[in-house]
Amino acid sequence: MQLPAGRPVRILDPAVGHGELLIQLLEQIHETIETDIEVRGFETDPSALEIASERLGDRYPNVSIHIEPRDFLSFVLSGFNRNTRLFATTTPTPYDLVIANPPYVRTQVMGAAQARRLADLFDLSGRIDLYHAFVLGLTHLLANEGVAGIILSNRFMTTKAGANVRKALLERLNVIHTWDLGDTKLFGAAVLPAVLLARRAPPDGVACQFTSIYQTTKPATHRATDAIAALTDEGVVALDDGRHFEVSHGKLSTGGSRNGVWRMATPAIDRWLASVESHRWKRFGEVGKIRVGVKTCADKVFIRDDWDSISGGVPELLRPVSTHHVGRRYRPLQMPDGRRILYPHEVVQGRRRAVDLRRYPMSRAYLEQHRQALERRRYVLEAGRAWYELWVPQNPDAWARPKLVFRDIAEQPAFWIDRDGSVVNGDCYWFMGNEQGSNGLRDDDLLSLTAAVGNSTFIERFYDYRFNNKLYAGRRRYATQYVEHFPLPDPNGVIGRAIIQKAQAIEADVGSAAARTTEKEVDAMVWEAFKVAP
Repeated sequence: MQLPAGRPVRILDPAVGHGELLIQLLEQIHETIETDIEVRGFETDPSALEIASERLGDRYPNVSIHIEPRDFLSFVLSGFNRNTRLFATTTPTPYDLVIANPPYVRTQVMGAAQARRLADLFDLSGRIDLYHAFVLGLTHLLANEGVAGIILSNRFMTTKAGANVRKALLERLNVIHTWDLGDTKLFGAAVLPAVLLARRAPPDGVACQFTSIYQTTKPATHRATDAIAALTDEGVVALDDGRHFEVSHGKLSTGGSRNGVWRMATPAIDRWLASVESHRWKRFGEVGKIRVGVKTCADKVFIRDDWDSISGGVPELLRPVSTHHVGRRYRPLQMPDGRRILYPHEVVQGRRRAVDLRRYPMSRAYLEQHRQALERRRYVLEAGRAWYELWVPQNPDAWARPKLVFRDIAEQPAFWIDRDGSVVNGDCYWFMGNEQGSNGLRDDDLLSLTAAVGNSTFIERFYDYRFNNKLYAGRRRYATQYVEHFPLPDPNGVIGRAIIQKAQAIEADVGSAAARTTEKEVDAMVWEAFKVAP
């Protein structure tokens, strides 16, 4: 950081809490900086503000500290011009150092009105998290050559909602280093943290450093006292508490786009991905549309396993349902609990609509018993929909066709082929091929090929290299934005045809010793198809 001339060094913390970040920062710099230091912070919790003020005042009596009992975003919103996206009245005080751990609050918690206002002001789209607006607000307050250290959810690096934040950061700041701290549990929040270090300066041509650390069961080659100390190593590091973490270092890659997914790039990873790309036939998303399952927003009403015991008769609109409970590779488990979904939608003359309940008296009687709870879903009514509809019903005509279903969150991928006409629930995603995208490939063959690739250890490696996004305990999100990019080998090639044939044999005999042996053979063939080594 270049020290300002003729004025104090200014520090900003937009969400002070108990002051821990400021204490740690001042501990590092207050004796090395000869000029005065001014600290400004924001904190809405009176108790936390009092604790922070007392701690900071006791430790650093010579530092000017001013913490406002105010929300940082209200300060930003009060001064911003929505047309120019700059401060409208007065130029804000520039800060030389910003240290921040913004609150992680989803749209549903902050309220629709506040979310719309923030989206409009900061040009955000999709699902909005409060920390998105915090980060964008901070970029306007950083002085030239100023440095920002920000703790935030690592979701921003890979989700569609985070694209606006990624773009703004790369446009406004020179990002120096990104640490994906994964499942280290260094902080109390439930989200997986990342730390971003950036400077407000023109691009200097130096690639951003990228470090990741995730828990693993692999044997360790290094030792460290804690996760922070482990970041200086590379490979598998054993901590004093017994946990093992895999630490990797590389450069930040955005796929050539400022709003592209952030991932770690190394020469070895880039060569690996290039080989996969050169041997790819198509992507999942090119041969079929990937959709999330239905969302009822009232599962206890619509999905049950005791329909036969309810009073008034079994509703006529029941259908089989696929949930994560039946998840298994290649073919779903047959659950004995009789779980089914009441599905009140149909297609008439090519258009989806809610069924007329007068034609289904037992379904109507059941739904009327729960009408009060269903009408609390105000967003359904405000959208002009019937009170008994599902919030996301998808296409009723599609359920009868065979389809590939897979769990949203899983430690290991679980892709299975549903042939029972099930409705897919919202804890899973599903895929059906389309004639145009599949180039005439039979539906059964396409589903077998996608199941084989989806269930392979190859796809786990591809996911980690291409998206670099894991949850706690090594779990991955198999959402549309990831799976649509999964590669497929040529189904008309020798290896492609063999994979399809063996995948169909596995589906027919899943769970047997022979099928388990064949699964290993298929797994090896998928690696071979893309000319990369496990």
